[in-house]
Amino acid sequence: MARPNKLEEANIIERLDALPGWGGDATALKKTFKFADHITAMGFVTKVAICAEVLDHHPDLHIVYNTVDITLNTHDAGGVTDLDFKLADKIEKYAS
Repeated sequence: MARPNKLEEANIIERLDALPGWGGDATALKKTFKFADHITAMGFVTKVAICAEVLDHHPDLHIVYNTVDITLNTHDAGGVTDLDFKLADKIEKYAS
């Protein structure tokens, strides 16, 4: 599968408007999610992991009790691509 091209920072900032709570720049998209407890956070992470495997696009995850920090970028493109936005959109659906 062909990997997407790196997006320009202006395009990334514009597209972040559709993803409340997400921040980012040309290098990565980032968001912190907080849940009621550890089990709920881990359930969320499991959903993200399954989706990431299907997309063959794996986020950086940092989990501390009920808090999950997610960083998305496309390593082989050297920054943020459409694939990162696709995964971020799916992650948002799992968090609600």
